Amino acid sequence: MHGEYQPHGGKLVAADVEVTGGRLARVQVSGDFVPGAAGALGRIGTAVTGLPVTADTAVITAGIQAALGGGVLPAGICPSAVAVAVRRAVLGASDWRDHDWQLVHEGPQEPALHMAIDEVLLREVAAGRRPATLRIWEWSAPAVVIGSFQSLRNEVDVGQARRLGITVVRRISGGGAMFIEPENTITYSLYAPESLVAGLSFADSYAFLDDWVIAALTGDLGLAAWYQPLNDIASSQGKIGGAAQKRLASAVLHHVTMAYDMDAQKLTRVLRTGREKLSGKGIPSAIKRVDPLRRQTRLTREQVIGAMTGCFRRRHGLTDGGLAPAELRAAGELARAKFTSGEWTARLP
Repeated sequence: MHGEYQPHGGKLVAADVEVTGGRLARVQVSGDFVPGAAGALGRIGTAVTGLPVTADTAVITAGIQAALGGGVLPAGICPSAVAVAVRRAVLGASDWRDHDWQLVHEGPQEPALHMAIDEVLLREVAAGRRPATLRIWEWSAPAVVIGSFQSLRNEVDVGQARRLGITVVRRISGGGAMFIEPENTITYSLYAPESLVAGLSFADSYAFLDDWVIAALTGDLGLAAWYQPLNDIASSQGKIGGAAQKRLASAVLHHVTMAYDMDAQKLTRVLRTGREKLSGKGIPSAIKRVDPLRRQTRLTREQVIGAMTGCFRRRHGLTDGGLAPAELRAAGELARAKFTSGEWTARLP
């Protein structure tokens, strides 16, 4: 069995594993390491061999650390990354290029319909009826999107939202509230088989699934940007965006909202949490905290999206596609039945 893992900012690690009698019988570790790493890799293989096939990354990491001792490791060798690669091999994890990624970039849609599309496409990928998909969202109206487990009244000034014509919806993933303006926001979703993140902790999966967009921001757009645990994309000028996830038994949804531009005054009128965080600091603090891509790149929103999808296409492969009529019908029915209902939106008042 073969598994690979490249931690954010680290070296690619590969593990080739044989299993006999429920134990790791032979483990060969390789990777993009510096000369002089061969001895350490041999000790790693010996340390891991014989462990139960059910050993988790913590157990494997501890065994590797004990085998390597307290000395300085050859550059690029990270015991925890090796442990993840071994677990991914045992679990039969897939790589990005193992999937035929499809791009969905439809015209503007209502906020509730976007929530429903996320749920429908996640289920379709889980059922094997849809390939792994990257979806770029286009919004037809401003919105506040709250996380699945957030209190509506704690997060949103519903009266202000109503007066400003801003729709409030609740998504199926966790995480914090998002303030959406159609021309000022870049949102995307990834829908992938669970095998893509097999062997990764929840925290590691965020960095893993956002690595391509970090590459686009830094390599294609020339920004100083990085992943910031647990779920933020940050830059030297401030926060760029945040991610959230939802998992089924056989698929994962990972979506990110990024600030292309921002009306900070409107944000603080609608989001109670944003108002409290920025209280007494003034609007310039809001602008610094979530720094728009427009100011950093001097590019149009469409150009930024083009750079992002171009980077994904080069790294992982991507063919143009769209929503199937049946998927759109199912999403429309789900939007009406669930995502526009007060029962769902205010399920945590």
